[in-house]
Amino acid sequence: MRVFKILGNSNLFAATALVGMGVSATAHAQSDIVRHNEATFPIASAIEVPAGYSTIFLSGMGAPIINPKAPAKSLDAYGNTAMQTEGALKRIEGTLKGMGLTMGDVVQMHIFMVADPQTKKLDFDGMMQSYTKFFGTKVQPNLPVRSAFGVAQLANPGWLVEIEVVAVRPSHH
Repeated sequence: MRVFKILGNSNLFAATALVGMGVSATAHAQSDIVRHNEATFPIASAIEVPAGYSTIFLSGMGAPIINPKAPAKSLDAYGNTAMQTEGALKRIEGTLKGMGLTMGDVVQMHIFMVADPQTKKLDFDGMMQSYTKFFGTKVQPNLPVRSAFGVAQLANPGWLVEIEVVAVRPSHH
């Protein structure tokens, strides 16, 4: 396990997040957040957030309709797993932006996935293809802790993916 961020102010108390749980901060305050990252996979294994950060919980979001001519709530209306993951992450990004936050402020993510009806399998690779456009990049290097779940179904029968996140910000913002 490697630590990529070092706690900047030793006077701040840090709450240690359990593996699979965590919270993050805005880009300008990221030096206060400690992200423990495995070198081989683009998720954090644990995140420590200092006291005084506010925690923002976003409800699960699925993809927007990409084909309005397709039957409502159908797979054709929303696309494959990669397209749906990217669409859901763009919706999350827009919601965070409206709150003055970025994807770099996300500290925890849950991805709920349904098997593709054609292959009868979860398209984990398709999800990762889109996930890595938003996390672990040169522009946005901060990684959240993350869990991905295979579920029987989601509320919208056309969705293959639903994503919920937790973000944080310093209390002085």
